[in-house]
Amino acid sequence: MRRYLGEDPNTPIRHPQIASGFNFRIMGQTVHERPGDAAATIIPSVGCPMGCNFCTTSSFFGGKGKFTNFYETGRELFDIMSQMERTMQARFFFMMDENFLLHRRRAMELLALMKEHNKSWSFYVFASANALRQYTIEELVELGVTWVWIGLESPRSSYDKLHGTNTLELARELRQHGIKLLGSTIIGLEHHTPENIGQEIEHAIAHQTDFHQFMLYTPVPGTPLYQQMLDEGRLLDGIDLADIHGQHKFNFRHAAISRDDSKRFLDWAFLRDYELNGPSLYRICETMLQGWRRYRDYSDARVRARFNFEAEPLKTWYAAALWVMERQLKDANAEISQRIHNLRLEIEGEFGGVTRWMARAVGPVLLWKHRREERRLKNGLVYEPPVFIERRNWGAL
Repeated sequence: MRRYLGEDPNTPIRHPQIASGFNFRIMGQTVHERPGDAAATIIPSVGCPMGCNFCTTSSFFGGKGKFTNFYETGRELFDIMSQMERTMQARFFFMMDENFLLHRRRAMELLALMKEHNKSWSFYVFASANALRQYTIEELVELGVTWVWIGLESPRSSYDKLHGTNTLELARELRQHGIKLLGSTIIGLEHHTPENIGQEIEHAIAHQTDFHQFMLYTPVPGTPLYQQMLDEGRLLDGIDLADIHGQHKFNFRHAAISRDDSKRFLDWAFLRDYELNGPSLYRICETMLQGWRRYRDYSDARVRARFNFEAEPLKTWYAAALWVMERQLKDANAEISQRIHNLRLEIEGEFGGVTRWMARAVGPVLLWKHRREERRLKNGLVYEPPVFIERRNWGAL
């Protein structure tokens, strides 16, 4: 782009200030940010060397084995984040990088600087299973990794990022140390059939991640998968490009699963995960409590401070939300309701009077707002993110 505009492509990159979180709501209630709750987006690199055949990010930035680092060192990232901490009051950082932890040297240099300058930051990252295994659990915790998006795909998939890793054990270990997980599983891989898809979905759900994204195997223009389907004559005609996003129906002919059945299996996967593991907000609370119990007395003061800060919502809004979920699911899913009840009592036992008061006093109000929100959404209410317009170097109009 710089070459196209006649600029020097070797000029140092000035990272923009990008807000990562805003308009936080729970069950119809807007929750205002605490001081230090601000989140910023960091873009360390583009592309991914794993090169999965369906991945647009990898394909658009060089393909398998290729990526472009905008920042090669931990020092560069530390300076950018320090600036955002000063100007945006950011404490949470979303690392918009397909596999941030794959670059261990950079991450460990960043950790050393965080220790030197007493930074208690929290990171939300994308990471493959094999990248995570480069680190001890203590290194991940001390770095501030608090949320991980991890591709689980299928136990029978051939993707490099899963080789040699027991993902069930990995998921359990991470959550036990307070690291929240978003698992990602593909529906409709080439080996999937109506006979085995249920077993594959059950395996994915068994990871008990805090969130789970199920996504249709989707050939998107520009990817190797799209070219393969084009060459094999398997792309379906008349599919609106806007519907090729993995959450509707197949846009290609699968060997064993029809287009209509792809949507049915996709919807069932989400429903089954919800039935067996409960609401994601409940799972988050469970992971947060495990992390706080394990690290509230940790030797590194930065880590103690982070877990104490991140556990604060358990004492207030999350306690009330658990009260609501417990009652909402009492008839629909008694087992999950009882698990939520037990967790709420554990949290109240840990944090005491204020938390009990929030659950019993604020809970009924939040339940009323939740039910009102459900009615409004059924009647057509739609939320859209706000528009941000940044004007820089525009000159006189």
